[in-house]
Amino acid sequence: MDASGSPPPGGTGGDDHTRTARETPRRLSREQLFVLISAASMNLSSMMAYSILGPFFPKEAEKKGVSDTTIGMIFGCYALFDLLSSLVFGKYLVYIGAKFMFIAGIFVSGGVTILFGVLDQVPDGPIFITMCFLVRIVDAISFSAAITASDSILAKAFPNNVATVLGSLEVFSGLGLVLGPPLGGFLYQSFGYKVPFIFLGSIVLLMIPLNICILPNYESDPGEHSFWKLVTVPKVGFISFVIISFSSCFGFLDPILSLFVLQKFDLPAGYVGLVFLGLALSYAISSPLFGLLSDKMPHRRKWFLVFGNLITAGCYMLLGPAPVLHIESQLWLLVLILVINGISAGMSVIPTFPEILSCAYENGFEEGLSTLGLVSGLFGAMWSVGNLTWRRSTLTVPFIVLKGLAMGLFYLLEHSRRRRSSKPQNIICTEEEQTALLSDEI
Repeated sequence: MDASGSPPPGGTGGDDHTRTARETPRRLSREQLFVLISAASMNLSSMMAYSILGPFFPKEAEKKGVSDTTIGMIFGCYALFDLLSSLVFGKYLVYIGAKFMFIAGIFVSGGVTILFGVLDQVPDGPIFITMCFLVRIVDAISFSAAITASDSILAKAFPNNVATVLGSLEVFSGLGLVLGPPLGGFLYQSFGYKVPFIFLGSIVLLMIPLNICILPNYESDPGEHSFWKLVTVPKVGFISFVIISFSSCFGFLDPILSLFVLQKFDLPAGYVGLVFLGLALSYAISSPLFGLLSDKMPHRRKWFLVFGNLITAGCYMLLGPAPVLHIESQLWLLVLILVINGISAGMSVIPTFPEILSCAYENGFEEGLSTLGLVSGLFGAMWSVGNLTWRRSTLTVPFIVLKGLAMGLFYLLEHSRRRRSSKPQNIICTEEEQTALLSDEI
């Protein structure tokens, strides 16, 4: 138990988990409702602000004399600093305070989003490039702070339903990513470069007074464990590779599939977003379902991870499709595979957070914000690693297949080891019972 008396988030399965799950009230408390409102509004607005750069920033940067390579580096530096800051904020969450980190993160994120809107007034050349890098880096750090604190607060407020809540909130993240580009493009076409950033940045800033009033302030003592001890746990290491691979897959699809659809099916540029909508909607819809199943049946999480990986590998083979399959590429087949890919992503990604958390508690980590911060930071860092490595995704399918098979083998060996360790205990119990019966007869 932690200071508040909460059971371990995510649970470890078995009778203890069942008992605590039954004790969980069916209706949300006022505190839980406020936490959900804060997290959902942050996910929606932050994802919208994050995604508005794509439609028009490259065009504006070219006017300022920025090369395509440099534009790619401006986009890519976000993942690098998100990776580094996630580890730092996860480690020092308890010292900084989860509520302060959350509010400070969205405050800075909203401010730099507005600042991005005035970069067109900066002189061309090196000064403009330097300012773009600085603003993008600060935005990555602030978003990392907000999302690390948000995940930790959610896990603290919903100790028995971590996966359900995180999966449900993916709906708002997906909506933000879907709505951001068209809204940003419309505002850009109608009012110019500044308005999209000022509008969305202001929305993020308007959330601050609300969160100051409604967000609970959780406190905890610092823990003794580190990221290194967490990531060196074998099961956590395997799950980290799951997070990296799926992040890499999403990053791989975004630029490559867009060009493929335009060239193969000769679609207008506006219809490419509708093709991606199949992936985004299926992921957003399936995430709450797999979150609920992960919380209700924690012993099934590992198989969600294994089969989700294998299904995803099959989807990637059919996206092209692979030449060895001798299947003609068709638009309806592409959309169907993207829908299935979104479902398999929900099956694999959503159980990772509670599974890592359960594994941490099984290996002696403290129950409280300290461990929640480490797990949140690790999740964000591994997702950023995937974003950094998508350009090396030519071996995507073999990597996912091998990872899925390796995880399946690991879980089978773990299950076999646990069964062997439980047999001597059963033998001892049986002998004690027989001895007791004989003594009663005597």
